[in-house]
Amino acid sequence: MTENNNNLQHIAIIMDGNGRWAKRRGLPRAAGHKKGAETVKEITRAAGDLGIKYLTLYAFSTENWQRSKEEVDTLMGLLREYLKSNLDELKENNVKIRFIGERDMLDKDIVDSMDKLEAETAANDALTLCIALSYGSRQEIVGAVRKVAALAKRGDISVNDIDIRMFSDMLYTKDIPDPDLLIRTSGEQRVSNYLLWQLAYTEFYFTDTFWPDFNKKELETIIQNFNSRERRYGKV
Repeated sequence: MTENNNNLQHIAIIMDGNGRWAKRRGLPRAAGHKKGAETVKEITRAAGDLGIKYLTLYAFSTENWQRSKEEVDTLMGLLREYLKSNLDELKENNVKIRFIGERDMLDKDIVDSMDKLEAETAANDALTLCIALSYGSRQEIVGAVRKVAALAKRGDISVNDIDIRMFSDMLYTKDIPDPDLLIRTSGEQRVSNYLLWQLAYTEFYFTDTFWPDFNKKELETIIQNFNSRERRYGKV
C-alpha cells in the first residue's frame, strides 16, 4: 500500500471520460455515467484507506446544464440514487460529505437530499468528501466579490480589510485547505472552470485513463509521483 505523507491532505479530481468510455464499448453514454458513479464510491474508499483527509470531485459543472435533456436527466437520476443509497457507507467509513456549487439550479428534492446527507455525516472526521455539483469557479469568484462588496457597502469592512484570507472565506470551500494535487482523467489537459482560486499552488497530474477505469492502484501510483515532487511555493 502506498504511504501518504503529511504534505498530501487534499486531492481534487476532474472525473472525465465517461462518454468516451461508453462509446468505445458501443454502449450508450448513460452506461458510462453509471460506471463512473461506481468509480466514485471506489475512489472515495481508496482515499480514506490511503489517509487522504479531503477529496473534491467535479461531478457536474454549470456548463454541463447545456448538454442534452436526456443526458442531464440521466445524470440527475444517478445523483438522486447516490444521495439516497450512500448514507450507510459514508457513516461506516466515517466520511463527511459536503456539496459546493449553485444549489438554486438544482431541483428541490435533490437539494433536500443534499442537506440531509450533509447534516447526517457532519460529525464524521476521517475523510471529507466534497462534491462540486452545478459548480463553476468563475461564478464562485463573482459570488465572493459580491459578498465582499456588500460588506463594504454596509460599512462592515473597509477596503484595507480585504485580503486573501477574507476572500477565501467567501468561497464555497471555506474551511477546506486548497488542493495539494489535481488529477484529471481521460487525457484532457485543462481545468475547465474548476477551483481556479484554490489551485494557485496545486500540483497537476493528467492521466489518459477514462474515469470509469480509474482505480485505487492508479491513485497509489499518482500519489507516489506526487511524493517525489519538490513543492517550493515560489521559493528557491
